[in-house]
Parts: sequence; structure tokens; C-alpha cells
Amino acid sequence: MDGEKPGTGTAGEAHEQMSLRERKKQLTYQAVSEAAIAMFLERGFDKVSVAEVAAAADISKPTLFRYFPAKEDLVLHRFADHEDEAARVVATRAETESPLDALRRNFLDGLERGDPVTGLCDVPQVLAYQRLLYGTPSLVARLYGYQSRSEAALARALGGRVADRLAAGQIIAVQRILALENWRRIDAGESARQVYADAVEAAELAFAQLRSGLGEQR
Repeated sequence: MDGEKPGTGTAGEAHEQMSLRERKKQLTYQAVSEAAIAMFLERGFDKVSVAEVAAAADISKPTLFRYFPAKEDLVLHRFADHEDEAARVVATRAETESPLDALRRNFLDGLERGDPVTGLCDVPQVLAYQRLLYGTPSLVARLYGYQSRSEAALARALGGRVADRLAAGQIIAVQRILALENWRRIDAGESARQVYADAVEAAELAFAQLRSGLGEQR
């Protein structure tokens, strides 16, 4: 006997069970969010109730609110993975790379991939989602909350000082403005390929201005 009590699992089994619960939780998040977005796109954000979303997802309204504290979060769930992206980029950069250079590289890579978070994506489903987002005032207001948390996470990754908070605010604002400009042009009818060169040029200009204002240490 190894001394393990009957009916108890090993630490590894407990971790595996926890991982399974987390995966199931993430799948539920995804399924409920996708169902809600489909309804919002079809009928409009304000014309679909939380109760209808819960019924479509086959869960209770209180359960839905445990996953999504506000109706707007059903849409903005897609931004959850990006909330601390800037902080992760800074934290995992090479020792020889400055935080600002790492963020510049990451943004340019996103443009090349057509990452929706850069605004440079003309996939119809993505455009429909972005029109829903930017065309709904309450979603835009909620989005600023996500961006504020992104800014706070980046400030901590930079060191947490006042100067770091100022830098983080400028960097997140620049990325938001770049993405919004790209999206506006594509929403007006241009393709991602047509906008790409200008988007890169604008990003290079923006990060050069940041470097000039923040100093080479950034």
C-alpha cells in the first residue's frame, strides 16, 4: 500500500480533473458566446434579451451571468485572449529586445497574419462582428473596460511605476487607433490587401513616434 486513502486521487489526477473542468468551462464560454453573437447579428444587440440567449444555450439565466457578468461580455468574450496580450509580449521578449520593439514586432506580425485585433481583416464574418461591436454604443463603452485592463497589465509588465503607466496608456491607445483606422477603411469597401501597405507604414510611424516620445529605453 502506498498510504493513499481509498477514494482519493493523486495530485496528477486532481490536476487532470481540474484541467478537464477548465476545458469544459472554456467550451461552454465559447458555445454560449457564439450562440449569442449569432442572435445579435441576426436581430440586433438591443433586440435580443439575456433570457433568450440563455434559452438558446440551454442554460439558466443565473448560470449565464456566472459566465458573463454583463450582456456585453457575451460579445466581447472574443477579446478575452487579447486582454493581456501586450503584457505577455513584453514578458516573453528576448533579453536583447526592448519592450517597444517587441510590441512593434507583434503588431506587424498581426498585420501580416490579418489578425482581426489589428483591424486588418476582411473576412465577412469578422466584418459583421466588428460592425456589431462598433455600431453598438454599450459594446464600445464595455470595450474600453477591456482596453483599460490591457493597459494596466502592460503597465505592470513594464515595471508598474508612474512612467510605466504613462507609457502603457500611450502604447495601448496607439494600437487601438491603428486598428480602428484599418477597420474603417475595410468597412468602407477596401480589401485587406489594399490597406496592408498603408497599415504597415502607419504602424511604423506610430511606433517611431512612441520611441521618440518614450525614449530608447522603451
